[in-house]
Amino acid sequence: MSSAIAAKTMTQTWQRLCTRADLVPYSGVAAWVETPEGPAQVAVFYLPGQAQELYALDHHDPFSNANVIARGIVGDLKGQLVVATPIYKQHFRLKDGQCLEDDSVRLRTWKVSFKSDEVWIEA
Repeated sequence: MSSAIAAKTMTQTWQRLCTRADLVPYSGVAAWVETPEGPAQVAVFYLPGQAQELYALDHHDPFSNANVIARGIVGDLKGQLVVATPIYKQHFRLKDGQCLEDDSVRLRTWKVSFKSDEVWIEA
């Protein structure tokens, strides 16, 4: 069975993604995960000291059609943690991927957590 077929028959499971040392505080890093639909690029954001320290969103920016979300600027917009895309500057909420400028656009999100110093994602 090819890996593409195997990926499409998988159910969501927790996968080791990287280590805490691979993350950049208050910024994003891009990673590759296997999902039931096939491989996907995710943007993982690490906000140490926040109530929720890790967030994972699609790395693909639907407005520019480029994989750049991890390179966006993390900030607070009207009390909501967001990432501003580096190309056209749309803001996506980290907690649910909702675009603040366009209610019809939402990035996929994943559950992500630390297990000791390892980062695990449910994909």
